[in-house]
Amino acid sequence: MKTTINHIDKYNGKEVTIGAWLANKRSSGKIAFLQLRDGTGFIQGVVAKADVTEEIFQLAKSLTQESSVYITGTVVEDSRSPLGFELQVSNIELIHEAVDFPITPKEHGTEFLMDHRHLWLRSKKQHAIMKIRNQIIQATYEFFQKEGFLKIDPPILTGSAAEGTTELFHTKYFDEEAYLSQSGQLYMEAAAMAFGKVFSFGPTFRAEKSKTRRHLIEFWMIEPEMAFTTHEESLSIQENYVSYLVESVLENCDLELTILERDKDILRKIKAPFERISYDKAIDLLKEKGFTDIEWGEDFGAPHETAIADHFDRPVFITHYPKDIKAFYMKPDPNRPEVVECADLIAPEGYGEIIGGSARIDDLNLMQKRYEEHALTGDAYKWYLELRKYGSVPHAGFGLGLERTVAWISGVEHVRETIPFPRLLNRLYP
Repeated sequence: MKTTINHIDKYNGKEVTIGAWLANKRSSGKIAFLQLRDGTGFIQGVVAKADVTEEIFQLAKSLTQESSVYITGTVVEDSRSPLGFELQVSNIELIHEAVDFPITPKEHGTEFLMDHRHLWLRSKKQHAIMKIRNQIIQATYEFFQKEGFLKIDPPILTGSAAEGTTELFHTKYFDEEAYLSQSGQLYMEAAAMAFGKVFSFGPTFRAEKSKTRRHLIEFWMIEPEMAFTTHEESLSIQENYVSYLVESVLENCDLELTILERDKDILRKIKAPFERISYDKAIDLLKEKGFTDIEWGEDFGAPHETAIADHFDRPVFITHYPKDIKAFYMKPDPNRPEVVECADLIAPEGYGEIIGGSARIDDLNLMQKRYEEHALTGDAYKWYLELRKYGSVPHAGFGLGLERTVAWISGVEHVRETIPFPRLLNRLYP
């Protein structure tokens, strides 16, 4: 019976055949232990000299790392195995012999591993991270479908900047100027005016010359937008969504979290509702914690976010930032127009902002004023202004960065390990 490692529990006591690669091996005299992987998981194959032909035993001992095989054996329970099973091997068919695989079991430097990212993905730790990433993506679709959201795909090539910044990748679009999208939000607002509740999931690009462990040049965003929705209602959706993601990973990726040595008790605490702290109180808290130079009106950096997060044991919303340090489309607080109805969700353990969201300006005159203040002239933003002209309604939305969220939930230090082929400031290979 041909099967895969992730379904091995269905065949206890039965003989199966698996197509696999040799991740590692060790042998001692009359027995060889093969660490096998097939893309769905890892399992140990035990080759006893007494149970196989001399030819098969010598093949087992001579197999090289990452050689591919069809391997046949009996599935047996083994409590010592993380999987709970191992394979008592009866036959090996060599498909391809790998020679001098560059990533050996010894320690390698990060740059070396990044140069061989196409091969590094095969390792147990990287496999676990990608499985958790996949689970978060699956849970995202589940959550928003259950909540009545429609999936809408915004364009990647745009004629304008979502947040009016200069950190854009410029390209020629035939005889026009174009940019790689830094956010699908503006288009999702248009979709929300057509469908009520929508979300997108796709790649975004920031030409930001940053080398921190939190930044990528190309990354993936989940961006919901909701018509007839207040800022507070949006915050409720956000915290329920993040709680759902964590719960889904805990339920479906226990083995992967174990491989990554993630503290699951910390994750079990992540349940809505989350704490909320205003920007004003965050400034006071930072001063109490020794950040005496921070002044009202300044944006928070990584050390500030970490200090605030450390004050709580779960994610925390920082709300009502000054309007001058936030995007042009954010709605001012009606009782205090110098701040906007927005929030950043800061993950604990030093992972920083994973969500940014706000109520959006729905008043045509105020949006026209914002256009003038930010010099958003010409036809590029005309369509966005028309959303306030034809049937404007209160609406709100947010964006969650997938890679930062994967890093936080899986406990990985650097976001470069949370995407299959990271694009960094000085890395476009492989």
